Amino acid sequence: MQDLPAENISFTIFKLNGFYSLGEWRCFLFIPYFLMFLLSTASNSILIFLIISRRALHSPMFVLICLMAVVDLSMPMIFVPHMLLSFLFDWNQISLVGCLTQIFCVQYIGSYQSTLLMWMALDRFFAICRPLSYHKYMQMSNFLRFVIVPVIRNILLNMIIISLAGKLRFCKKNEIDHCFCEHMGLVQLACGDTSVNNLLGLTSAFLIPAADFVFIAVSYVIIFASVMKSGKSSMKAINTCITHIIVITFSLIFAMTSFMSYRIKNNFPPNIRVFISTLYILFPSCFNPIIYGIRTKEIRRQFLKFFNLKVLPQ
Repeated sequence: MQDLPAENISFTIFKLNGFYSLGEWRCFLFIPYFLMFLLSTASNSILIFLIISRRALHSPMFVLICLMAVVDLSMPMIFVPHMLLSFLFDWNQISLVGCLTQIFCVQYIGSYQSTLLMWMALDRFFAICRPLSYHKYMQMSNFLRFVIVPVIRNILLNMIIISLAGKLRFCKKNEIDHCFCEHMGLVQLACGDTSVNNLLGLTSAFLIPAADFVFIAVSYVIIFASVMKSGKSSMKAINTCITHIIVITFSLIFAMTSFMSYRIKNNFPPNIRVFISTLYILFPSCFNPIIYGIRTKEIRRQFLKFFNLKVLPQ
């Protein structure tokens, strides 16, 4: 039987070769990534349990923080266990279906990190700038009007991206220089024209995290302008908003650096690009619950109260 021409081959099994240039040192990456995964799982689980179990934290703002913790808990579970096994046992193979599924889950769930921060900014806007109408606008029936458009946007964009990527033929090679499947990491292995995939990936990056960031920035400019006139209450309001700004700024920097590193000429070593890509997922997952737990007075108080009730029952 004659061998098929290279252009007729389409790989269906891929190898994830992130950090392989480190050689025998690669296995030691298990330790920091496992510790970050453990921190993310423990801190987000505690935050979710605390908000669900304490009635004092059942306001809209804390429900949104709880949803953020659910996102932060889910994201690392999509790829970190497989990555840890790869560090220890070189289990680096993944099917095309598995790769596309991983891309969709990472991008779809990840899109809600910025979207939830946008909803938090909306909550703060009504609480600070429209306090008399807060409960009216934040009722579930009314709040769903603000939720439905971003949800549809996130679903449609990610489904289109995955469906187009699934139609490509992958004949260049079957090695992805990454620890998990990223959209452009997979598309770069395809034969033929991938300009539509590249354009759609950029469109998704600017229509979801970048657009959410612009909305958040505009909201906080209005909030800051309003609270400056309120005297003593201004510092508390600004402190709450700064927490959200810190989270979204770091998340956006890591995400956009990772997205753009595939599309513009740069001198990034492959290991640095892979590290940044893993960091933009793990960093928010590890530190969001800590930031909210430390900087949010109500959550900190309820955590200490819960701890005292359990350890020192009265």
